[in-house]
Amino acid sequence: MPEKVAIGRLSLTDFRNYGELTLRFAGTHVVFTGNNGAGKTNLLEAISLLSPGRGMRRIIYSEAAREGSTGGFTLFAEVEGMAGPATIGTTAGDEAEGGQRRVRINGAAARTNEALLDHLRITWLTPAMDGLFTGPAGDRRRFLDRMVLAVDPGHGRRVADYEKAMRGRNRLLSEGRFDRAWLDGIEAQLAELAVAIAVARQDFVRLLTVLLERAPSEAASRFPKAAIKLTGFMDDQQALAASDMETRFAASLAESRWRDEAAGRMLEGPHRQDLEVVHAEKSMPAAQSSTGEQKALLVGLILAHARLVGDLTGAAPILLLDEIAAHLDPSRRAALFSIIDDLGGQAFMTGTDAALFSALEGRAQFLSVNAGTVTETVFDG
Repeated sequence: MPEKVAIGRLSLTDFRNYGELTLRFAGTHVVFTGNNGAGKTNLLEAISLLSPGRGMRRIIYSEAAREGSTGGFTLFAEVEGMAGPATIGTTAGDEAEGGQRRVRINGAAARTNEALLDHLRITWLTPAMDGLFTGPAGDRRRFLDRMVLAVDPGHGRRVADYEKAMRGRNRLLSEGRFDRAWLDGIEAQLAELAVAIAVARQDFVRLLTVLLERAPSEAASRFPKAAIKLTGFMDDQQALAASDMETRFAASLAESRWRDEAAGRMLEGPHRQDLEVVHAEKSMPAAQSSTGEQKALLVGLILAHARLVGDLTGAAPILLLDEIAAHLDPSRRAALFSIIDDLGGQAFMTGTDAALFSALEGRAQFLSVNAGTVTETVFDG
C-alpha cells in the first residue's frame, strides 16, 4: 500500500469567511457537515491551495481574502508528507505584494510553487465539475492537466511557458510584425513545449487506461468504467520521434502565420486538444450518458487517478470531495468509502447531513461547521 500522507494541522487567517481558525486532525478521514453557506467548501479550498495553482475554485487571490481584512490571507499547515514532517505556509492577495502567492516550506521561501509537490499531492472533486463531459473542451484540458501535474511536476511549468509564448506570437502577428527570425525563434520554442505537453498528456492517458482496464474490485464495479483518449493535436503522429514532431509543428506554425493573424489566435496546438471520455460498457460518449452515469464516471476517474498517483509516487494523494455523498445511492456511497480506505490516503469530505457518512463511523473525524466556527462532534448515527 502507498505511504500515507496526512495533514495534522490547518490554520487560516482572513480566508473567505474565516478570521482566525486552527483545526487539528487525527490523521483519519475528515467529514465537514453543516448547512449550505456555512463555510465547508472554503475549508476544502484552503487545503487545495497547499498544491500549485489557484486551487479548486481557480480563485483570484485577492478575492479570497475575508471581507473587511487588509486584502491578504494566510494559510498554514503541518503535514506528514512524502519527504517526512513538513510545515507549509502560503500567503496571497495583499495588493501591496501585487496580489501574488508566496509559499514557504519548513520556514524557507519556495523557489516555485511546484515545490509543494515534493510533500503532498492533492486531487479534488466538486459539484462544479459535474458538467465536465458536456462543457467546453477547455474545462476538460484543465482537468487533464491537473491530473498530469500530480504525476509529472514539470507539466504545469511547461503549460504556463507554452501559453506565455503563444500570447507573444499572437501579439506579434496582431501588430503585423512578421519578422522571420523573431517568429522562427518563438515558433521553435512553441514546438518544443507543445510536443512535450502532448507527450506528457499521452503518456498519462496510456497509464490511466491500463489502470482503468484492470479487473475491478467489487467496490470499484459500482462505478462505470471509462475509456479515455486525446483528440485534436498530432493525433496521427504519435509514432514519430519527439524531434520529428517538433520539426513538423514548427513548419506548420510558419505556414499558418497569415491564417492565425486573420483569426486573431493560434489555431493549432495542444491548447486545442480535448479529452474524450466514453462509458466503456455501453460504448457511449460520457456526454450522452445520464446525469447519474456522468457523476459515477467522474467519480471513477478521480478514484483511478488517485490510485495511479499512489502507484507512481509511492504516496497516496489527499482527496477533497465536496458534497460527494448527496447524489450517490447507499450502495455507491458504501463502495466509495471502501475504495477511499483502500487507497490508503486521507480524504476530506463535505455534506449537509452527517447520516450520509454513517458508513465512516469509527474511520473518520466528524466536524460541524456553522458560520465560520468549527466544532468536533461525535457521530450518533
